[in-house]
Amino acid sequence: MQKIRLLILDDHILFREGLTRLLETEVEFAVVAQCGTSAEALHLLEQHDIDLVLLDFDLGHDTGLRFIGAAAALESSSRILLVTAGLSGADSAMVWERGVSGIFLKHGSPATLLEAIRAVVAGRKWIDPKVAPYPVTRSRAGGPEVDELLTAREQQVLRCVFEGLINKQIADRIGISQSSVKATLQTLFEKTGVRTRSQLVRFAIERSLETDQRQRIGHR
Repeated sequence: MQKIRLLILDDHILFREGLTRLLETEVEFAVVAQCGTSAEALHLLEQHDIDLVLLDFDLGHDTGLRFIGAAAALESSSRILLVTAGLSGADSAMVWERGVSGIFLKHGSPATLLEAIRAVVAGRKWIDPKVAPYPVTRSRAGGPEVDELLTAREQQVLRCVFEGLINKQIADRIGISQSSVKATLQTLFEKTGVRTRSQLVRFAIERSLETDQRQRIGHR
């Protein structure tokens, strides 16, 4: 069986070693290497065939953004799963725009992390619900800008859209009919004023960034 080749980039050596031990208990995974800096990781990408990089966003005096950009410049085919303690709305928007395949928060369980790795390697997106941007706003003609919080169902469907699932997969995931999925998507389109799924995802990311910036200004 072809093993999934992993690279761990995290500046905390105890976390790296603990994660390595966890992953090596699964026969399908092979931890090719682990390191603590972007420079080391980029060198390893050039030396080895890596399927997935498990990347911490906060790397001490550096952030994962530089590694993401440099890996793209190398035209690396490795997917990237952020495994991080936390991420602001602004940083979340930036990493999605730069092509990461998933975001997993470190408070999650080991079993959930393994699920996230398998999903990303299979070509799907993985988004921790505490990171995914759901608040949206729009300006009605002749009226003020209105904050609209999505319902729980709309949040579930939007999360699935982020992951690239089709309507049938969304229906199976949530436990509703495909017609209900279509109706919810239509409501999302009406609330956001967009017409396609890709525009819907883009809109949510942009509004998440705006919300984060307003919160930062409010805290000053």
